[in-house]
Amino acid sequence: MKKVSIVFSALALMAFTSCNDGKKKDEKEMDKMEQSDSNMDNDKMMDENEDMMKEKTVIVQLESKSESSATGKVSFIEKDGVVKMEAKLTGLKPGTHAIHIHEKADCSAPDGKSAGGHWNPTFEQHGKWGDAAGYHKGDIGNFEADENGDGSISMQTDEWCIGCDDDNKNILGKAIIVHEGADDFTSQPSGAAGARVSCGGIIEQ
Repeated sequence: MKKVSIVFSALALMAFTSCNDGKKKDEKEMDKMEQSDSNMDNDKMMDENEDMMKEKTVIVQLESKSESSATGKVSFIEKDGVVKMEAKLTGLKPGTHAIHIHEKADCSAPDGKSAGGHWNPTFEQHGKWGDAAGYHKGDIGNFEADENGDGSISMQTDEWCIGCDDDNKNILGKAIIVHEGADDFTSQPSGAAGARVSCGGIIEQ
């Protein structure tokens, strides 16, 4: 009986040891899988952070429309999740002019209307940028042209991006439009700013 008991004890010990070894192996595999998933998540976060840290630049050359002589250049620079815009215009009539982002990078029409309406992906009413009552993502605002017809305007925002996956923020594929008159920030849907005197597509370079 002692021999039989010893044999059973030995078998039980082997089974227990084998079970523990298998459990440890499974735990190691699970740890490896979790570590791999964690590494993938960390790599993804690092890639996203690197994309955000990279400086992206788009330069837009404006062309004259509506039989005007207005031209200019607009630069968009994205860094750390913020886009800075700087626009410099020439050939304008002295006075106040509106500038907006419109929905299509198509300036083929002589009057610039091929660029469509204001860029308004969130379907807000037209208004002054930052207005609590609502505003278009393309509602940049007004600027002054001096007696020589030169003017400039700049702004920065985290509500735009250059080439990101968010359609509510991505300005690529849109157009910059300069108007003959001022935006009154009230008239719907575009502020009654008059003819489109200059246009430029915001396209990847």
